[in-house]
Amino acid sequence: MPRVLVVGGGIAGDTVALMLGRAGWEVTVAEIAPALRGGGQAVDLRGDCREVVARLGLLDEVLGRLLDQRGAAWVDGSGRRLAAMPVEAFDGNGYVSKEELLRSDLARVLHEAAGAHVTHLFGETVEALEDVPHGVSVRFRHAPPAEFDLVIGADGAHSRVRRLRFGPEEVFRRPLGLAHAWFTMDETPRTPSVDGWFITHNAPGSRAVEARPGHPGQQEIGFTFAASGLPPRHDREAQFALLDRVFADVGWRTRELLAAARHAPDFALDTFDQIQVPAWSDGRVVLLGDSAWCASPLSGLGTALALRGAAELADALDAADALRLPHRLSDALTAYEAAMRPRVDDAQRLFPGRVRQAAPRTELGIHVVAWLIRCIQRPPLAKTFSRLAAGHGQGAAA
Repeated sequence: MPRVLVVGGGIAGDTVALMLGRAGWEVTVAEIAPALRGGGQAVDLRGDCREVVARLGLLDEVLGRLLDQRGAAWVDGSGRRLAAMPVEAFDGNGYVSKEELLRSDLARVLHEAAGAHVTHLFGETVEALEDVPHGVSVRFRHAPPAEFDLVIGADGAHSRVRRLRFGPEEVFRRPLGLAHAWFTMDETPRTPSVDGWFITHNAPGSRAVEARPGHPGQQEIGFTFAASGLPPRHDREAQFALLDRVFADVGWRTRELLAAARHAPDFALDTFDQIQVPAWSDGRVVLLGDSAWCASPLSGLGTALALRGAAELADALDAADALRLPHRLSDALTAYEAAMRPRVDDAQRLFPGRVRQAAPRTELGIHVVAWLIRCIQRPPLAKTFSRLAAGHGQGAAA
């Protein structure tokens, strides 16, 4: 029985693990986190997300975990609404969908479904990859070395597999100029309710503060800002200090949310980047998801691409009959890339001004963005944008 190692137990990793496990492969998933990750942004079930989840037979379970969503709203420093886009906008294809759930909830559904077919190694990653006559020899951080017929790097934009096999991260990373911090905040009796709305307050200097629905009694919080002078990724105190400096003069709920960040177990901070790798496979090592093609959260397509990419890779391996005919593995990896590359190119082609729309630089820019959001929902522009959104069919959440 062919053996495959999937490095990374996120959406892409557990989806391809589930599909290959069901197809008869012996699958191991190595996930560097000690357990399933919590929190995270919301993802929607439009387009590829819904199609792949339904194909896996998990749609009903996922629908049972939806968040209460009413739409997106933009407010000024005093909380006064500048613009809003309800979930009904553009025939349900606007900024926020009625069918959204936390990324961690989707990941848990996939993980639990994969459990019967897959061996998971938490707190584990790879330290070295070496080609051997009929596979790849893997040296793990903790587990004993082992050989696999195929290694799939699904370990995110900072992929260790990509660095070991394809080259250093800076060769493939394309910065978009913004950074983002996010975490889950527990509500208190004094916490203002978001009432089902994804609320954003923009401040001059490319700064944004966001609060949106989470699990009952919780809100998902985000800070977006210009990516300059960032501390090391694992220096948590320096990251808190940076946020305090950058957002010191910002209104709305900013002080409350900055204080809450320090107590959040799932706090994370990273840059908005794209990953562009010329070829996604090298021998028996292949990249999947953000490891291969991160389009950035600004694309709104991260989860859709992860699910679709996992399905395309599993389908290509099945079509090439690589389970019985491993010499056709190269053909399968070529077919997978041919199927996904056009989708990835489209997703990475962010429309002009997307970065400035997410975090305008000036007070004038903030009001122009709010004005545009109001305008595009009025006839006749609303009809045009409804057609465009329906054609895109992927949603706006990452």
